[in-house]
Amino acid sequence: MTAAGVQAGGLTAEELQQIRDALAAGRKPRVQFTESAGQISGQIGQVVALEDPAVSDEWVVVKFGRDELPFSPGDLRIAPKGPLPKKVVPVPEPEVPVLSGPPLLIDKPVPVKAPAPRKSEETVPVNDQPISETPAPRKAAARPAKAKPAPGLTVTLAYAEGEWTVGANQGAKALARPYVIRPAEALKMVSLIDVPGVQEAVEQIMAGERAEAEQQAQRLRAELAEVEARLAELGEVN
Repeated sequence: MTAAGVQAGGLTAEELQQIRDALAAGRKPRVQFTESAGQISGQIGQVVALEDPAVSDEWVVVKFGRDELPFSPGDLRIAPKGPLPKKVVPVPEPEVPVLSGPPLLIDKPVPVKAPAPRKSEETVPVNDQPISETPAPRKAAARPAKAKPAPGLTVTLAYAEGEWTVGANQGAKALARPYVIRPAEALKMVSLIDVPGVQEAVEQIMAGERAEAEQQAQRLRAELAEVEARLAELGEVN
């Protein structure tokens, strides 16, 4: 306990779970402000909501007087049971002015109006506990949460089984499934990438495809020559 009668520390994980259960049951548990809360230390409030602790360090919303402000768990503790001592504000005695000078001869006494006593500080009870109507100091605005970075974009150019394909993914989401492109388009894409070894590998693939295409063309020419010769023989027979 501190000198002001307020226990140091803050709400534990178990006490926060008890508050969460009470809010789910429709109750508003009472808490007491610790010394870290500043000038309102020792006052009593009611928890009305629990926000996301990942967004801000001050995520326990407490109703204090007419305000509802967020506090950190270290600013609060479970309110002690039983009534708290009321804060007594002394009322000054009325001052009676002292008249100086020669006495006045009057038939009737002169009434002396005493100054009105100062009005004591009003309190508003919450759950039979006095809470000052003095508005609580406003906390600094919570820092905005950091924006999450966008997932990375991946564009893939691939060659397999004699076909060139290109696809795109953003994180785990497929933006474009691999589709077939012409070799000339693939060679144009690779020419934009200045990476040693990549263009040489693509040129070797192109050279292999070109050689295979030439061989196929030669076979087709030979087959075409045979067909033409066959047609010529059939023409001579007619």
